[in-house]
Amino acid sequence: MAEIYITGHRNPDMDSICSAIAYADLKNLIDPANTYIPVRCSHMGESMQMLLETLGIEKPVYLRNACPKVADVMLPYDMKIQADLSLSEYARLVTESTPSALPVFDGEEFCGLLSVDDIAVWAMKNLADRGTIREIPCVRELMGEQGERLQADSLFEEGKNAFLNSRFRGLSVFREDEFVGYVTRRCFLNTPAYNVILVDHNEMGQSIKGVETANVLEIIDHHRLNAMKTTMPLFVDAEPLGSTCTIVYQLFLRNGIRPARETARVLLTGILSDTLILKSPTTTQIDVESAAALAAMCQTSVDEYGKKMFSNIRGLKSREPVSAITGDFKLYSEKGLRVGIGQCEVTTLHDLNEFAGEYLNALETVKTREGLDWALLMITDVITEHSILLSTDFYAEKHLPYSLKSEHVFDMPKVMSRKKQLLPEVLNALY
Repeated sequence: MAEIYITGHRNPDMDSICSAIAYADLKNLIDPANTYIPVRCSHMGESMQMLLETLGIEKPVYLRNACPKVADVMLPYDMKIQADLSLSEYARLVTESTPSALPVFDGEEFCGLLSVDDIAVWAMKNLADRGTIREIPCVRELMGEQGERLQADSLFEEGKNAFLNSRFRGLSVFREDEFVGYVTRRCFLNTPAYNVILVDHNEMGQSIKGVETANVLEIIDHHRLNAMKTTMPLFVDAEPLGSTCTIVYQLFLRNGIRPARETARVLLTGILSDTLILKSPTTTQIDVESAAALAAMCQTSVDEYGKKMFSNIRGLKSREPVSAITGDFKLYSEKGLRVGIGQCEVTTLHDLNEFAGEYLNALETVKTREGLDWALLMITDVITEHSILLSTDFYAEKHLPYSLKSEHVFDMPKVMSRKKQLLPEVLNALY
């Protein structure tokens, strides 16, 4: 049984999180031969965490990267020996298999690894000194110098390199201060690869770190295609819908499966979040029908559930600016330039003057930290269907088709979608 990780993009929004959770549920139902695990590849903003808690949705586990790690090739210590065990007793234990190294314990305390080299050195020394072996020692007396300790979450290549200039046959593996297993040279003969499914994105630059080393099995997305090159054919479902969660729900229907009520709530949350309660211009009739069906499964209405969701949004004035900006922040590359666009939803823009200056400064911080040429923040009032755009200083600002409210602040009435309305204008402004 293989573990397959389902991940959304970096700086995940609600659609990214919810589609990963729901698609893992579907895949576990239709493919019980494997285990599908929803993950997030970066930390969520405080506002999103609060919303998930309010709605009773458990956040996916955090997977820092998809690079193979020492833990992926580590040998568990189902066989361990005690330090006071005699060599003859040890020999009887390993008559069928002769491991190159075994963990040694004194009670429950880990002492180190006993290698076949330790035994060979002891035997050769006795034969050289005495011409015979007269006494049978205990394991504790045989143990030689120990190599470096590896951490389970260290990269595979780091573990492999630890053996390159080492004479040791085995190295112990720890998770912080706890011994969890060991590795031998044989563990590093073949490089493992994670199996991943991408949802709500298809570009390598937006994906989990290390995705280039992974086996990408599927892509489920509703954005423009700029997909990575793969070595094998894969299943791709890319549709021009308002939410990836809508695609996932349609996949439930195609497989003849009615999502459980909890999964229906997850899907409804993702759809209403990404379509701004079906008000975004990216919304399609399929999104509307899917949301209505899911709301019925949850014994609520689209309007009631949407209002509950967005009533929990904190105003930007009370949030930490850099965290708010990067909570839903996407990177784009065009004409050799790197552009970042964040989006925040609010329920009023009346307090804009109270936080705009602070957020413009924070936007400059994000631009520098991410190595960007241009950084923007779209602040969308989901009630009045009105947005404001904050921008760092950049030549392309003057090409944007929006009226200037104040320096680096633009007015965008009826603009709701970063993907469909703002991004094309930003890309056009670069030419």
